[in-house]
Amino acid sequence: MAFKAKSAAETKAAELAAILIRIADREGAPVQIGVDELRRASPRLTPLAIGQMFRRHRDDLESALSERGYTLVDYADQGPGRGMEFEIAPA
Repeated sequence: MAFKAKSAAETKAAELAAILIRIADREGAPVQIGVDELRRASPRLTPLAIGQMFRRHRDDLESALSERGYTLVDYADQGPGRGMEFEIAPA
């Protein structure tokens, strides 16, 4: 089987999923995770990048969450400067 290199977006999507899981493990689910908390965990994850990764790699994020026993209940993006939030619950 040939090795397929991940794109930068796929790598960031995996990082986003790992951070969401780590926060859900620490805080306990159900939990609402805002962009500020994500930025503290990884400054590379800008609000623009988070929104793009969610839209392009939602299946990968949901798959990673379900592997750890979580489900993505809701994602709200109210635009620049207004807030962005993930709601994670136990599967």
